[in-house]
Amino acid sequence: MQFLKYLFWCLLAFLAAVFTFGNWTRVEIHLWGGLIALVNLPFLLLCTFLLGLVPMLIYHLTARWRLRQRLQTTERTVEALRVSMPIEAPPAEPVPAITAQP
Repeated sequence: MQFLKYLFWCLLAFLAAVFTFGNWTRVEIHLWGGLIALVNLPFLLLCTFLLGLVPMLIYHLTARWRLRQRLQTTERTVEALRVSMPIEAPPAEPVPAITAQP
């Protein structure tokens, strides 16, 4: 299974390299005040990808951290309840049989 994972990542890196070499052109970006920035197209695409990925990654990690904290709190509560309750319930007293009186 590890081999397939490495093969996938190598294939993805190869495709990214082919895309980069095939599209190595400069793109004009018109900024405020009449400024023009010349940026390579692969760099521009990488920046826009990261601009979309990073906020969602931060949100995902924050939500995961919050859920982990809630789970740890719940586990501590359950452990405290286990300690406070006896492990075995005390034996119940036998109930005397009711006999009908003639």
